Amino acid sequence: MAHSRALRAIAATFVLLCVCLAYAADPAKVLRVAQGDIDSLDPEQWGDYFSAWVGVAIFEGLYEWDYLAMPAKLAQLTAAAPPTVSEDGRTWTIPLQRGIYFTDDAAFGGKPRELVAEDYAYAFKRLLDPNLRLGGTLVLTEALAGARAAVDAARKPGAKFDYDAPLEGVRAIDRYTLQLRLVSPNYPVIQQNLTQARAVAREVVEAAGRDIGSRPVGTGPYRLKEWKRGSRIVLEANPRYREIVFPKSDDPAHAALVRRMTGKRLPQIGTIQINVIEEMQSRLLEFEQGHLDYIELTGELANRLLVDGKLKAEYAALGVQRFPLTETFVRYTYFNLNDPVVGGADKERVSLRRAIALAFNPDDLVRVAYAGQAVPLAQIVPPRATTYDAGLPRSMRYDPVTARALLDRAGYDKRDAEGFRLAPDGTRLTLTILTRPGTLWREWETLWKKNLDAIGLRVQFRELPAQDQFKEMEATHFQMSIAGWGGSPLGYVTLAQLQSGQTPRVNKSRFAMDEYDQLYAQMLREPDMQKQVALQRRMSEIAMAYMPLIPHVVEVDNTFVQPWVSGFYPNDFTSYWKYLDIDPVEQQRAQLRTSRARK
Repeated sequence: MAHSRALRAIAATFVLLCVCLAYAADPAKVLRVAQGDIDSLDPEQWGDYFSAWVGVAIFEGLYEWDYLAMPAKLAQLTAAAPPTVSEDGRTWTIPLQRGIYFTDDAAFGGKPRELVAEDYAYAFKRLLDPNLRLGGTLVLTEALAGARAAVDAARKPGAKFDYDAPLEGVRAIDRYTLQLRLVSPNYPVIQQNLTQARAVAREVVEAAGRDIGSRPVGTGPYRLKEWKRGSRIVLEANPRYREIVFPKSDDPAHAALVRRMTGKRLPQIGTIQINVIEEMQSRLLEFEQGHLDYIELTGELANRLLVDGKLKAEYAALGVQRFPLTETFVRYTYFNLNDPVVGGADKERVSLRRAIALAFNPDDLVRVAYAGQAVPLAQIVPPRATTYDAGLPRSMRYDPVTARALLDRAGYDKRDAEGFRLAPDGTRLTLTILTRPGTLWREWETLWKKNLDAIGLRVQFRELPAQDQFKEMEATHFQMSIAGWGGSPLGYVTLAQLQSGQTPRVNKSRFAMDEYDQLYAQMLREPDMQKQVALQRRMSEIAMAYMPLIPHVVEVDNTFVQPWVSGFYPNDFTSYWKYLDIDPVEQQRAQLRTSRARK
């Protein structure tokens, strides 16, 4: 007995020693970036782009989207191999790498905590839980065997999701093997969620309670060091993170990038400093002063660094690089279909929404607000995502004459003393659009006012910071709102916005139509891509007929990177800070030169 205890103690000490000897990134290397404010660092409860962009450096899924692949494909992250899929497509078996550990937390009692398959089973269950902040994940609930019954039971008054009950669709078949069982084959949903289900330790979640959003404990390359809301977030390298190497690529266009990074032990950067800077103009100033290592710009601000679509000579001379990318995020104007003014499916309200869409000039939006740095869109799915239909019109129809005629026929023909249209019942009609502060959004507001004035509709604007805007939309406290959705190479993610059973976080418009739901379900089951595109065309046609949202543009994101940064490749699926490197000597020299120039 004593001998066995001694052996166990020696083994535990050896494990701890191996963990502590893991490769450590260089603390002298600090990556400085800027973005909007974050809301939560709980991976199954973050509902916005900014939180996710930070959180993915802390938490890991089984797979990630390959950093260099185009079109996108899955790459192993904590999985030890690609998933094994049964012949009928309904059983997915995923082996985990061994020897991956969570960062320290009091809930672990001072012992190293290894990542195991049960942690991913728990993460998938949290994605299903309807009582968490995001309200569950509908497509995953419908896809996993037994999930619908578990979710329905958790929705009952006073009930909670039973994390201890066996779930046929998600189970750890041994310590290092996860198995998913599906109701029917559903490749896109499972592929997406193999990247979205990020491992969390159940004991940490239960110990943290309501504070779990600010107590992130993951297995990722970084851990939270500091978070001052509205100001900055600081991440430090995870000292227990396993050694990784830069991704490989057979694409000749990536040869120089891969060659430069080959042989480097990653991650190299010891600290990530995320500055919360909402205004793009301020970000540009910080970049030009050498205080940011890269910056993402759209529209007129991006053009300030360009001439004839190329980087200006003065920036090129400094070694700055430009990486343009057409995003997978689409910018929409959403209508709240529960709103008494613009909502509903009756002829009057549908005509009003269609007239509003016809009144907006997409070419002016691209030219004025984005200075040409955007691509117009007339369907729900962006060009870089699956099911995009190149045969549909390139942009929304602009026809103010038809818009005015449509309003007249729908009963909006009467005017007030100022010349603005009245509602069909003769009452004052005012549209309110929810936006954000900032130069770009003011351009949106100017264009909306100009176009709606032209058809006789009065409009006002309500500006809120991004996180407050998201919360107002989830709570249905809006009439119209300009926001984005996307960030996935899979088109079903954007099409989900009009599926009736989705939570308000996804279905912002509260659109509900049986035909659309049936087409969506059919698309998820359809293995043939051409048939998927045809189904998407019909779904987009339904959306254009009832107009719950207006697709406007896909922004061209121009990332400008300082010369001391290496390893950068443009991507809008997630942050890949772990693949970057910095020359701290050159970084400091540049700051010194800037400081002297300012004196």
